[in-house]
Amino acid sequence: MKSSKSAARYAKALLELAQEQNKLDIIESNMSGVLKAASETHDFQVFLNSPIIKVDKKIAVLNELFSNFDSLSLSFIALITKNGRERLIIEIARSFIAQLKELKGIVPVSITSATALDSKTRETILSKIKSSVNGTIELEELIDNTLIGGFIVRMGDKQIDASVASQLNRMKQELTK
Repeated sequence: MKSSKSAARYAKALLELAQEQNKLDIIESNMSGVLKAASETHDFQVFLNSPIIKVDKKIAVLNELFSNFDSLSLSFIALITKNGRERLIIEIARSFIAQLKELKGIVPVSITSATALDSKTRETILSKIKSSVNGTIELEELIDNTLIGGFIVRMGDKQIDASVASQLNRMKQELTK
């Protein structure tokens, strides 16, 4: 929990700097690049967490790895690394993108269903969600066969579980009381 608060603070500072320098889109692209590097290779996180690799070497490798990044991003990553907080870089990138979406009024919503939703069902769900959302919805659709049927909608810290699997679990719990 403590590290996520730190990451959020660092991300907020980077967001404010990006706003001041009118580089929001560039820095967003750079932070997405950090997340892409983290998702493509597990060794990236191992490298960031390694106490054996000296700070100067980490900065040199990060500068080489992200050589196409804006100078603000590179300076920020170097500062984080000099402060011994490089293990937070991935979390900072996630937090930066989340805070930027909030600033732009974009609300991430994920719909997980047992099978792909048809357009009519998707629109029905979205129309119900839009009434409680201020901003633009960014939809992510996921498939999870274990749901059997129905769907789960996640929006921030809220979740609506209308899946058959959860209904069966609730009935099972009621019957075994």
